[in-house]
Amino acid sequence: MKRNELIEVSTYLQTFFKIHSISRVDDTIIKIVFLPHKRTQKSQALFFDLTKGDSHIFIRENFKRAKLYNAPFDVILNKRFANSHINKVEVLEGNRILRFYTSANVSYKSLVSILQFEFTGRNTNCIILDENEFVLEALRHIDLSVSSRSVKVGEVLEPLEAREFIEKPSNVGEDVVCFLEQEYERRANLRLLALKNQKLINVAKRIDKLQSKLDALEKEEELLEKADLYNLWGTLVLSNIYKIKDYQKDVHLVDFEGNEVHILFPKEAKTPTHGANLLFSESKKLKRKAKSLYIERDNLQSKVDFLRKLQHVIEKSNDETELGIIMPKQKQSKKERNDQRNYEVFFLDGFKIMLGKNEKGNITLLKEAKKSDIWLHLKDIPSSHVIIRTDKQNIPQHVIDFAAKICVEFSVTKKGLYLVDYTQRRNVKVGEGANVTYVDYKTLYFEE
Repeated sequence: MKRNELIEVSTYLQTFFKIHSISRVDDTIIKIVFLPHKRTQKSQALFFDLTKGDSHIFIRENFKRAKLYNAPFDVILNKRFANSHINKVEVLEGNRILRFYTSANVSYKSLVSILQFEFTGRNTNCIILDENEFVLEALRHIDLSVSSRSVKVGEVLEPLEAREFIEKPSNVGEDVVCFLEQEYERRANLRLLALKNQKLINVAKRIDKLQSKLDALEKEEELLEKADLYNLWGTLVLSNIYKIKDYQKDVHLVDFEGNEVHILFPKEAKTPTHGANLLFSESKKLKRKAKSLYIERDNLQSKVDFLRKLQHVIEKSNDETELGIIMPKQKQSKKERNDQRNYEVFFLDGFKIMLGKNEKGNITLLKEAKKSDIWLHLKDIPSSHVIIRTDKQNIPQHVIDFAAKICVEFSVTKKGLYLVDYTQRRNVKVGEGANVTYVDYKTLYFEE
């Protein structure tokens, strides 16, 4: 963010007298809700994005966060600045640093604090200081090996050297709110396109990997044909055992249709009788393998089908934060575990949402869900089952709405108006497989 733009935003922030609430809503994004001097005016939420190399301030309605943060930085941030009065807002001379000087009544005393946002590129940071400018906490702890100035808890924060800025004129204009909304849209559109491409490539790789496994599976017909052949050979050997010498490793016999058959005994066969028994055992093994092969095939195919649905959801997504929730950043080992699981897990505002990938996944969720958990399903249409883990807490409506949305998106591909029923798991009676009946439910309308 340019320094002249930061100055204009700081002037706008001086119209507020209080920080109502403050929290980290993403790894590098801090949300602050400001209260204005006049009660007739509305509160305003601003987001401070401290991404290295692209730090800026923006305004966004309905920002979704995946998890709640409770690190020491977050605890002190809330303690020092939630419900605090703003004494002063300034941009430090010769730097892109925005400072809030605040005071809050804590334990019958006034607690003076400084909240410093540094939009300085590589070392972009949010630093919490006491009134004597000692560092209480920071989003990023920095030592002298990576910067000319350290940021360490318990040390006085040294000022950055002032410098001259040669910048193009500010684009803020008279309407700061409009500018900050446009700042989000401008960056979000570029990030969304890049993020979608990245996610689609990732999903395509996972599909290719599963499809390769699927294509490599043996065919049931070939296994059964081989099993029948081994069974025939074993039968022929036992029927002609009196003709075969104990030392023979193979034998030429005539089958029941008069055809000559060359039978090679397994290498571990000690006698012709032992060889016949080994042939029978191998025949049974192949039949069992053929019988269970369709289970593995269906399992792999259901995973491919789910990932294709995920591709569809990614392609039509127009919300960067929502896309990050549906397919968060994760390590390779985590991805591999997800592919082995029959249900997908999402997090919104710290609440765990589980979506069945297939019938097995739906059955698993029904079995594992607790009585107070929220269950969702498309009305009168086969669909994925969705469970919201409540841990006996009240679930915000926007979390239920999001769970209903993914229930629709991962269950249907045709556009239309869909109904999603939801109720507590205690009100759902399971029948055969994943078939259920339920009572005391509510219905949401969702347009795909």
